[in-house]
Order: sequence, then structure tokens, then C-alpha cells
Amino acid sequence: MEYLLFIGITIATFITMEGVTWCTHKFVMHGFLWYLHEDHHQPKYQNILEKNDAFFVIFAIPSIALFYYGLEPVLNFKFFIGLGILLYGIAYFLVHDVLIHQRFKWFKHTKNKYLIGLRKAHKIHHKHLGKEHGECFGMLFVPKKYFSM
Repeated sequence: MEYLLFIGITIATFITMEGVTWCTHKFVMHGFLWYLHEDHHQPKYQNILEKNDAFFVIFAIPSIALFYYGLEPVLNFKFFIGLGILLYGIAYFLVHDVLIHQRFKWFKHTKNKYLIGLRKAHKIHHKHLGKEHGECFGMLFVPKKYFSM
């Protein structure tokens, strides 16, 4: 039965990461670390990597640490918190970098209403080139209105 607890911890962490991401995006990326996020809001950014990509490393550090401490001295709940963070990071990459920004052309012609809604919400977020007046800071859970536009 312990595996059900570990599955629950992984799922709860994944869901919690949306709130963590929303807060980090609004108050950190559009706040004191704007200098890392600013290039991401510039139209037609030409480089392969952006300074904004540093956030992947920033979010990976706790996940890696939790994997490590989740195996010491034996497999424990920390490992599954790290797994939830990792799975959210993969989902974020697929939605944000692949689907929305088309850094890879894998889902270019999707007709999925959920994915189209995510794309619309993020386009609204990017209409603001500065750090103020932003909206739609989440990634996987966005306001319902973007699914009916």
C-alpha cells in the first residue's frame, strides 16, 4: 500500500507545482529576476537559448536534491516529491517550449481545444513586453475563457 502513498505524493506535487510556477512567474520572473526573463518576452528572439532557460536549471536543483535525499538511507517520500517536480518540468517544457513557442515543431497543427486554450492564454501573457501588467501566469491551468474564444 505504500506505493499508493508514493503515487499520491507524486500527483499532489505535480499539481502543487502549477501554483509554485504561477507564483514564481508572477513575483520572481516578473519581479527581481526580470533580467533573466526579459529576453523571453521579446518578439522573434533569434538565439537558440534564452537567459530565461536558466529557470529550467533553477527548478531542476530541488528536484535533483530530492531524488538524492529520497534514496538516503532508503527510498522515501522525498524521491516522489522530486519525481513530481520532474514530471511537471517535462510537461512545462512540452507545453511552453514545444506547443506554445514552437522551439520544436512537434505539435504545430493541433486541434485539441485544451492545447489551443493554453496557447491563447500564453499569447495574451506575451502581448505585454514589459514586466508589469501581465496576466495568465500559469501554464497548465488557465482561465476558462481561453477555451471558448
